[in-house]
Amino acid sequence: QLRLVESGGGSVQAGGSLRLSCVASGGNYVVVGWFRQAPGKEREGVAAYYGGSRLTFYADSVKGRFTLSRDTANNALYLEMNNAKPEDTGMYYCAAATRFSGSSSTLDARWYNFWGQGTQVTVSS
Repeated sequence: QLRLVESGGGSVQAGGSLRLSCVASGGNYVVVGWFRQAPGKEREGVAAYYGGSRLTFYADSVKGRFTLSRDTANNALYLEMNNAKPEDTGMYYCAAATRFSGSSSTLDARWYNFWGQGTQVTVSS
């Protein structure tokens, strides 16, 4: 069974940077991405990578600030967060899907069937 383990969360001031890591083991996936959930809000997609076409997708709210990268040798996925904003605060989850459901679904949590335990990110103003 695929297992995802996140790390790298913490506290940062607005304008600062954080790098989140996710290591996958025990199985294969087709799509992998990062999601976040703030208290009282729905889980939202942040960034995702589809290996079949080697495309990366970003939510409009993070375009130009966040960068998704992969280390295939170590089966790791990274989320570089730059120019962080208070609205970026939340629990960040790494997730993977075993099938691709279309480009419009890559940031939709319903299509992901494996999830990590999450890592907290807090951005203070």
